[in-house]
Amino acid sequence: MLVIAAQTGSRPAFATLYERFHRVVHAIALARVSASDANDVVQDVFAEAWAKLGGVREPAAFPGWIVMLARSRAIDHARKQRPTEAPGDLAVEPPPRAEAAAALDALRALPDTYRETLIMRLVEGLSGPEIAERTGMTPDSVRVHLHRGMKLLREALQ
Repeated sequence: MLVIAAQTGSRPAFATLYERFHRVVHAIALARVSASDANDVVQDVFAEAWAKLGGVREPAAFPGWIVMLARSRAIDHARKQRPTEAPGDLAVEPPPRAEAAAALDALRALPDTYRETLIMRLVEGLSGPEIAERTGMTPDSVRVHLHRGMKLLREALQ
């Protein structure tokens, strides 16, 4: 119902979609671009989503559609980054501790599948069922990705 309402121009419905999906989009962006650029990617994704929402034929397809849009925008943004920009750049206040920066770098070194899911869980604070609902993945797939990703992350951090 929210997608249909937003497609007809309802800004409150779109605001609810934003509230529901912005952490997933942010996690996807953070998996590929610097923390200082992630918010810009989120803004670009939702601006494009508002403009192209009418093209979503089936409301149930929205989670997968917004995830793919986020990946596309994040990849485009990462390609445009200047070579002098470090992907582990954490231009946030207060500055993170060295351990947090190392953990984010280790997360970014994981395969895409695990990287995004772990960032959704560990950075954005989404539960397994929330990740499944908002990405279109099955709860079992989310559990497997989190389990395998955590194993790889532990190995990388040791």
